[in-house]
Amino acid sequence: MSNPNSFNDGVVAEFRANGGKVGGPFAGAPMMILTTTGAKSGQPRTMPLVYTTDGDRYVIIASKGGAPTSPDWFHNLVANPEVTVEVGTETFPARALVPEEPEHARLYDAQAALMPNFAEYQQKTTRKIPVVVLERLG
Repeated sequence: MSNPNSFNDGVVAEFRANGGKVGGPFAGAPMMILTTTGAKSGQPRTMPLVYTTDGDRYVIIASKGGAPTSPDWFHNLVANPEVTVEVGTETFPARALVPEEPEHARLYDAQAALMPNFAEYQQKTTRKIPVVVLERLG
């Protein structure tokens, strides 16, 4: 199995080189680069993610493909909710919030309607997959 970090590093490099556009499995998908602060290390952690919007907020889902645990980036932003977001050619600070019901279900269902894989991910796991809202700061 290939190293997921090297795959992600390649997607990040392609995103930054092409004004926020990437090809391959993410061609045409709305992509962002999220930089969190490591919960244990305190080091910056950068991850490409698909997103949707809810008004002027960005919505990301901690699906990890339906794995039984949440992705590391989710644990990082819960510990350190101040993040950096890159969308297109713009970079800005944001604050991450984890909504409760019924907002969680509304946002999850909206993303699953646009990207059906997210409905499949929830069916693959017994955990309730977290939704994260990113609100621009400043």
